[in-house]
Amino acid sequence: MEHTAHTERHQQHGQGHDHGSGHDHGSGQGHGPARWTMAAQATLHCLTGCAIGEVLGMIIGTAAGWGNLPTTLLAIVLAFFFGYSLTMRGVLRAGVDLRTAIRVALAADTLSIAVMELIDNGVILVWPAAMDATLADALFWISLAASLVIAFVVTTPVNKWTIGRGKGHAVVHQYHH
Repeated sequence: MEHTAHTERHQQHGQGHDHGSGHDHGSGQGHGPARWTMAAQATLHCLTGCAIGEVLGMIIGTAAGWGNLPTTLLAIVLAFFFGYSLTMRGVLRAGVDLRTAIRVALAADTLSIAVMELIDNGVILVWPAAMDATLADALFWISLAASLVIAFVVTTPVNKWTIGRGKGHAVVHQYHH
């Protein structure tokens, strides 16, 4: 049953992707919708891990009574942790050993998560009063949602660029087969 579910997820994931040898990884050609779709999916994947880490970091930091800097640092560490974990989960399901899965996750997600965290936290930092908003404040959730949307928009072209060079999510994609 799990293999069937994995196959169905793979088929859904593969919609709009060119799985053949037609990937152009070096010349920058092939700017079509398939590459943008793959980049948007990779960015959404990254965004999911980042959002989990951000919210969990804020909850823990707030509950512990920490200030902005340690809470933000925890949120960033957790964003990387959950981003890498989501990638490793899929790669491990493909039957890859843990060491290889860690390498794949680091290669695939580091730039994407770094850009996303830089943009996300930068937006929160410059948003008036957002750094002082608590989990109970609408401003916290509105500024977080807006910062993640902005980070998605900025990070998607970065992921498209790395995929076009056979890097980033393209590294993970080979394990989906």
